[in-house]
Amino acid sequence: MAEKMQEITKGIAESMKLAENNDQPAAMLPELSPGRAPYAGMTLEETVAELKQHPMFMTDLDADNVGDNEELAAMQALAFDGTPLENAANFKGQGNECFRGRRWADAKEFYTQGIALLVAEERRRAGLSSEEEQQQAQSPEKSEPAPTDASQEGQPNTEDDADYNRDDPDEVRKQKQLLEQLYGNRAACHLELRNYRSCTSDCAGALRLNARNVKALYRSAKALAAVGRVAEAVDACARGLAVDPDNAALRAVEREIAAQISAAAAARRRDEERAEQARHRERLRRAAVEARGIRMRTSGPGTKPPDMEDARVQLVPDPSDPASTLAVPTLLLYPLHFETDFIKAFNETETLDQHLAGYVLPPPWDRKGLYSTAAGVECFAETAAGGLVRVGRKAPLLKLLSGGAVEIVDELLRIYVVPKAKADGWVKDFKAKKAAEKGGGSAPVAAPAA
Repeated sequence: MAEKMQEITKGIAESMKLAENNDQPAAMLPELSPGRAPYAGMTLEETVAELKQHPMFMTDLDADNVGDNEELAAMQALAFDGTPLENAANFKGQGNECFRGRRWADAKEFYTQGIALLVAEERRRAGLSSEEEQQQAQSPEKSEPAPTDASQEGQPNTEDDADYNRDDPDEVRKQKQLLEQLYGNRAACHLELRNYRSCTSDCAGALRLNARNVKALYRSAKALAAVGRVAEAVDACARGLAVDPDNAALRAVEREIAAQISAAAAARRRDEERAEQARHRERLRRAAVEARGIRMRTSGPGTKPPDMEDARVQLVPDPSDPASTLAVPTLLLYPLHFETDFIKAFNETETLDQHLAGYVLPPPWDRKGLYSTAAGVECFAETAAGGLVRVGRKAPLLKLLSGGAVEIVDELLRIYVVPKAKADGWVKDFKAKKAAEKGGGSAPVAAPAA
């Protein structure tokens, strides 16, 4: 017993001595190669950073330094040290590991490398078959396939593989099965990444190899439904259920597509109802304008109508009610001062005075007081013939419009506002300009619509 206690005490003492001689926790870290041994003064973080330079511990890759990393170059060479089937299976395994970690983009890249190897084999076999057919047509003797470069990536490059038959039927069958799986797995990555077009393309690749691949049909249906190609999604779903009627995932997609079809149909009905309501309101509006004898037109080609957002001649308060009254967007122009005011909805029952005296006058820019009151201004509207008509301030708007002399152009009525003291001079200038435009004569000034 005493000897046992001495051994324990000696062991504890040696452990304590060892701990005193090791200030850094390097002994707890894996041993590095001589070329990568950490410096004596390295911190734990610096040592970990150094470890990440080794391929076994890498979490990211600097493309600029790949050529300087011998260990990485060796591991990359090992990735292709086998048959195309073995190498593609290796890429599939790495892709599956990334997929389980929800690293969709990384998984996609691994699957892509595996696909590239097996597609190259498919193309090689297709080219070889074509050459054999041509040679057999020229000679009755069966020609031997040309030797291939064994140094190519994914091809056998060791003496142990000297007897490897690349075109063995069983090997070809396994390659096709693996290629089908790789296409399906990459389609799953594209679906997670919302690359729907690429997803359907990879599903097509898998279905080319196996038309009964339910997973490919499921993913194809999901991707097609996501981009609104509903009819094709329905077809893919139906084909999958024909193979596996009890597939829960496909049944769920079938319900999603049915709901999507129902929602689209409901949206179309709403759009059609809105369009019909808009047509009905337009018919009522035109009938109201025609019944009142109001003249409306659009400006000629090459003329850009003013942007008034949603302002337009319309029935208010209910555009669908024939008993509603008309409201007209109206632009008040102050030609002597190059200013304007906009009345969005001038009702046919209202007078100009209600707007001028109510809130328009005096305008904030009128420092001389020329437009201080409604009584101190004269108002004019241009007629369809190019003349002017005085607008009575106390007459309802309908009286001005119903005669047909004044027209509404591009859904907008224009009224000129001039100080009473300067009205005659402005009218004379207006007539002179119109006469010059017409090449002679003078534009008449009609009596006020009051």
